[in-house]
Amino acid sequence: MTKTPDPKQFATRFPGDFLWGVATASFQVEGATKADGRKPSIWDAFSNMPGRVFQGHNGDVACDHYNRWEEDLDLIKDMGVEAYRFSIAWPRIVPEGTGRINEKGLDFYDRLIDGCKARGIKTYATLYHWDLPLSLMGDGGWTARSTAHAFERYTKVVMERLGDRLDAVATFNEPWCIVWLSHLYGIHAPGERNMQAALAAMHHVNLAHGLGVAQIRDIAPDVPVGLVLNAHSVIAASDKPEDQAAAERAHQFHNGAFFDLVFKGQYPDQFHEALGARMPAVEEDDLKIISQKLDWWGLNYYTPMRVADDCARTGDFPWTVDAKPVSDVKTDIGWEVYSPGLKLLVEDLYRRYDLPDCYITENGACYNMEVVDGEVDDQPRLDYYVEHLSVVSDLIVDNYPMKGYFAWSLMDNFEWAEGYRMRFGLVHVDYETQERTVKNSGKWYRQLAAEFPRGNHKPG
Repeated sequence: MTKTPDPKQFATRFPGDFLWGVATASFQVEGATKADGRKPSIWDAFSNMPGRVFQGHNGDVACDHYNRWEEDLDLIKDMGVEAYRFSIAWPRIVPEGTGRINEKGLDFYDRLIDGCKARGIKTYATLYHWDLPLSLMGDGGWTARSTAHAFERYTKVVMERLGDRLDAVATFNEPWCIVWLSHLYGIHAPGERNMQAALAAMHHVNLAHGLGVAQIRDIAPDVPVGLVLNAHSVIAASDKPEDQAAAERAHQFHNGAFFDLVFKGQYPDQFHEALGARMPAVEEDDLKIISQKLDWWGLNYYTPMRVADDCARTGDFPWTVDAKPVSDVKTDIGWEVYSPGLKLLVEDLYRRYDLPDCYITENGACYNMEVVDGEVDDQPRLDYYVEHLSVVSDLIVDNYPMKGYFAWSLMDNFEWAEGYRMRFGLVHVDYETQERTVKNSGKWYRQLAAEFPRGNHKPG
């Protein structure tokens, strides 16, 4: 990698009103899992099952953000970013998923949001970032249609209390993970490996999204509503027709199962042909509810997905096998670093769908450098940011509506099945002392973000 660009100079590649932010998620940073009436989520249970999470790590303390939120908001303000993307923990608000509302949980987010406002930080809230109240598993969790209606009510409760101070809201973070990673591949909570369960979860998460959108529009019509998708940049192993066809099937399975529903109001053709018989009941208005127009969408991108045709047709659709990475650069979690994948993906999605404004809601790299003499020299992470932000600026030049960028993550945190061994933060967290140390990547990002907003655009 060439020399890191000067952040002031680099800033000129972006419009003056481009939004810079940092992101976290409730279960990954908050801790305090038993405080103030919170009940367990599926991730509390999953973390306590032997062999599910690295070395049995759990979210009981995490970054103690629940107790240190003021210090953390000061950190965000000092970073010079304009916006904080955080998620709201359903088990704090409606601890059993349905029934009683927990005022103390709402009080916490009142304080957090008011704290952002007092510091001039815009609030980008996500209603669901994977911490489903454990009680709902009694009905089947996301495999049950009733969970979509429980989410609808939870959305109503949150928006009635907090909607007046939110700058934007997303219903879900990464339906792909909630559906395939959690119900088909068994890697995330609840750890199922069953296509029928996954298809049921897929339809009910999509439905919950639509029901949530309707509630948000009804209660807080001025709050821009969106959905955060970890769309896969599917790249075929070769130009051979069979590999190209495999890439199209992979697109339908990994992206189309969500994008086609939300932006076209239908399930993808080959996907439906192969799997439709195993789907749960799709009721009369479901597709209309799911495909309500959105104000924005969020893209989470880390690494490409390279596929080849599985000529043996083993298992289920989409009948693909992994293809070799093209780049030999990998992050510490083992993911290929390939920034062109982001450009190909955005171009492809805007070609296929009528999409609104886009925010990169997560992008970042896992490198596990520790503090040495008060510094964290994480040059590979900085290189990653520069490469991917360069792609975003190129997309803007090509007239794609890229409106903002949220670095993942503000700080090191509970990295799901990987526990605390994988670090994505701009800020290093010492989990023994909870001391925060801004990494070199964070210092560079701070200098970049400090240049905004600028120019003649109207703030707002």
